[in-house]
Amino acid sequence: MPVRILVVDDDLAPRRILEHVLTKAGYSVESVAGGQAAVSLGTAQEFDLAMLDVMMPDLDGLAALRALKAAQPELIVIMMTAFGSIDTAVEAIKEGAYDYIKKPFHLDEVTLTIQRALERRQLRADNLRFQEELHDKHRIDRMVGSSTQMLDVYKRVARAAPTKSTVLIQGDTGTGKELVARAVHYNSPRADRPFIAIDCSALTESVLESEIFGHLKGSFTGAIANKKGLFEAAAGGTCFLDEIGEVSVAL
Repeated sequence: MPVRILVVDDDLAPRRILEHVLTKAGYSVESVAGGQAAVSLGTAQEFDLAMLDVMMPDLDGLAALRALKAAQPELIVIMMTAFGSIDTAVEAIKEGAYDYIKKPFHLDEVTLTIQRALERRQLRADNLRFQEELHDKHRIDRMVGSSTQMLDVYKRVARAAPTKSTVLIQGDTGTGKELVARAVHYNSPRADRPFIAIDCSALTESVLESEIFGHLKGSFTGAIANKKGLFEAAAGGTCFLDEIGEVSVAL
């Protein structure tokens, strides 16, 4: 399905040029002559991107931007502005516009700006989809097992996830302690923050201390830069210390 673009400009010449160029580039284009018409069309139909002229007689571009973004929050808006209205275009960026282009514009600049905007939109959509898939992957019901013991694990995960408590997960090697830790994390209010795991049994004590707490440049031989510790890196999220029983009491 082709990308749908809405072109809004009370000046017929640039509106027709954009409509022709963008249609030739493979986009599905609708064009209107004023802000009020743009809002009416934008609230009745879905568009991927809108190009709004800043100065229009019936409803200016800034007001049209607010109305369109209210109707379609994910809509990408590019403002078109003459030299005298640059301040208004900058204000539009603060209101949620992606970018602005100056009139008279170069068509290469227009197509490049649109391509970049659409790529950014796709990247955001892919990122949201990835987060949803990741959250779904670690839902409690994705864990395998229906025995009485496993049902007890699910209940404990469900009780622990909403809290800020430190959680101790016990079990033999290979029984899924990290799986449980991830289930707790991705079903908690911290799900959109980092989940960082470290195998405490795989590192020497000095290296483990540096990994957990970080270090400053020059604090020991080989410390060529400041390094965040895992606790700091996982701030607001979850730090999973696997095989913590292998760590010395002193550490």
